[in-house]
Amino acid sequence: MPSAPLQFGLFLPPYHNPKRNPTMALEQDLQHVELLDRLGYAQVWFGEHHSGGYEFIPSPEIMMAAAAQRTQRIQLCSGVISLPYHHPLMVADRVVFLDHLTRGRVRVGFGPGALVADSQMMGMDYNLLRPRMEEALDAILELLDTPGPVNRKTDWFTLDDARLQLQSYTHPRVPLAVAAAMSPSGPKLAGKYGLGLLSIGGTSEQAIELLGKTWDITTNEAREHGQTVDRSEWAIVGNVHIAETDEQAVEDTRYGLHDFMAYRHVVTPMQMIAPGEVVPHEELVRRVNDSGYGYIGGPEGATEYIQKIIDKTGGFGTFLLTAHDWGSPAATTAMYEIFAREVMPRFTGVTDALSRSYEWTKTRKEGFSERFHAGIDKAKQDYARKQPSGS
Repeated sequence: MPSAPLQFGLFLPPYHNPKRNPTMALEQDLQHVELLDRLGYAQVWFGEHHSGGYEFIPSPEIMMAAAAQRTQRIQLCSGVISLPYHHPLMVADRVVFLDHLTRGRVRVGFGPGALVADSQMMGMDYNLLRPRMEEALDAILELLDTPGPVNRKTDWFTLDDARLQLQSYTHPRVPLAVAAAMSPSGPKLAGKYGLGLLSIGGTSEQAIELLGKTWDITTNEAREHGQTVDRSEWAIVGNVHIAETDEQAVEDTRYGLHDFMAYRHVVTPMQMIAPGEVVPHEELVRRVNDSGYGYIGGPEGATEYIQKIIDKTGGFGTFLLTAHDWGSPAATTAMYEIFAREVMPRFTGVTDALSRSYEWTKTRKEGFSERFHAGIDKAKQDYARKQPSGS
């Protein structure tokens, strides 16, 4: 199990319906990050995508810098920088620069690039993205961990007497993580380099079975390469929308659940709705909940959903809510507040001492009551004795 209580954060690709105003959507995202900062969430992860219309942040680094100016303590993370699309020197330079701008509040996640359409537009063979990611990661780690020079030549980038001119603000360097979806390449790289792990493959029954094996892959690879890894550096992404009641959560998700599923069917193999099938909203909510893909309902059910993931995986460090616009901006704001108030304390242990203090006091109620009234009676008697006679 992790060495510290479970933390919570937000995975923000983002998912915004392309029919809605993108400028307003981005502003709402940043306002939500400000809210999460005040509510005590630990992390927010920004994505990188270049096609599809929904996930339209092209640079997580820019969002991290913007969010840094609006927040005080929340950790700002890239989820992820798609390494095959960038020269390693440029990535390492921006990572260190962000580390200084945020005074050490960044965590950088790397991945190969999730959307086939992105790679197609750049003329890249999608099958080459994972090996290219590993080549880039090798180079970035050498640039971050050594004063240089770094000399490398591959079929897609060259480093010639390369070095970083700015040293990391964080010692010894910025925390790094590798993204993993359904393939074993992510956990293998995390173990090989001793990095954190971001699991974005979902929590359906099939996905959670893979999650159960993920940490074994990571630790085995770490052992083979003389590295150490810690479950507290493992973040898992889930899909949740909660409200005060189950009924209100179902109503909230009429806003965007069907649109989100239609988009996911375009860019992934997922089929929550069969082609041409007309699914009533209540039935789609049931499928989400029954499949384990996510949870829609009240706080109690969300607690059970997260606990199931903990039990299946053996524990991890951070649970990330997905920013998916299943509910309206107002309903999403309310969800973040309800989640922080009702769900997070079940896992952070922050209310345990308060509950123990209450129970300790309750079991001693009778004795405390007698002493309370005795104290008042004594005060009255003392006051009466001090009064002049005859007054």
